[in-house]
Amino acid sequence: MSPRPTVLVISSGDETYRGYCLEQVAAAYDVVLVTATEPTWERPFVTDHEVADPGDEQALLTAGRALAGRHRLAGVVTWDEWHLVASARLAEQLGLATNTTEAVRACRDKATARTLFARQRVPSAASVAAHTLSEAASAAESIGYPVVLKPAGLAASIGVIRVDRAEELPDGFAFATAGTDRSRESAAVLVEEYLDGPEISVECVTHQGHTTAVAVTRKTLGHEPYFEEIAHSVDAADPLLSEVAAVAASAVRALGITSGVSHVEMRLTGSGPRLVEVNARIAGDMIGHLVRLATGIDLPRAAADLACGRAPDLTLSRSQAAAIRLLYPPASGTLTARHLTPGFAECTPWLRQVHWQREIGDTVKLPPDGDMFAARVGFLITTAPTAALARQRVAEACDHLTIRIEPDDRPAPDESAAA
Repeated sequence: MSPRPTVLVISSGDETYRGYCLEQVAAAYDVVLVTATEPTWERPFVTDHEVADPGDEQALLTAGRALAGRHRLAGVVTWDEWHLVASARLAEQLGLATNTTEAVRACRDKATARTLFARQRVPSAASVAAHTLSEAASAAESIGYPVVLKPAGLAASIGVIRVDRAEELPDGFAFATAGTDRSRESAAVLVEEYLDGPEISVECVTHQGHTTAVAVTRKTLGHEPYFEEIAHSVDAADPLLSEVAAVAASAVRALGITSGVSHVEMRLTGSGPRLVEVNARIAGDMIGHLVRLATGIDLPRAAADLACGRAPDLTLSRSQAAAIRLLYPPASGTLTARHLTPGFAECTPWLRQVHWQREIGDTVKLPPDGDMFAARVGFLITTAPTAALARQRVAEACDHLTIRIEPDDRPAPDESAAA
């Protein structure tokens, strides 16, 4: 029998963006996995598994109990946004430490979160839930344009759009409503006050009700009126961390989160930092990996430690910066070329990773006809002594990238001329 504790991971996620999480947890724990399909890339990191749909709570409970019958489980952890509530409920049913399902559900439902922020006087945004265009129009008039429309129960900026004038509201409401079809928690659209200012996130670790802000992520947003994040950077020496830590901790506390890793999004407005949302899991887009490159702090390991009732090691063992650029096509269409200048990576050790996730011949569609994640061609990661230099190196690497698209809107062939 292994002397290491066993942790149950619910849904390992995509290898490209979540593979580092499973690998880092497996370095310290024996991992058993509930996964919707037979493991492939996960096999080197897991000792046992059950195939079950994590979105089916009864199937998840059955699978979890089966693994608990074969192993002495120390905790349950997930970094999958869509399975947070079910994972918390499973941990409760197995008698293991967890946040309450009510607290996790509050993170998932942005309307509930806004209510709790207001109750606990956490600086946030005015917000009204709407189920019809008429309700949205009334809310927008009350709040004042510009407003932000977003599905109440989604993540990753899906269905989020800024509306500047009343005549834009019908199209904006339709865009946000389409996003609600993917939500399990709420069919509402939130109409919210637009928070003007740079967007950041604070990566937090909460142990026994005490929250430590371990890193600030500076963000770059893509084309308006959408809110898709296209770049991130983390600097271990970022002076902003001390300024926003207390606000991030108050948001986590307001939602009732007592343990775990949280990704707290906010905007730096003229009146100070104001909350966008709290995600009760490790951030996506490789941010957890950037945190480790910059600070040495291992957020997936911390999440597993906390799930197993252990105090995480938050020692700063590095002091540098890391940045990621998410790569998108210039327009919707068919990808015809994507490559890095030959030899460039070999002479730039600071270019830590270049990953392509779309193949030549793939069709990619940007909003409003598609979504940003589906249109993403890949990403690249750099490191440097400072965030400014890491971002400068990203720009240099992008100068050596080629991404070509044959646009969808090319004119149809002239059949009469061909005849």
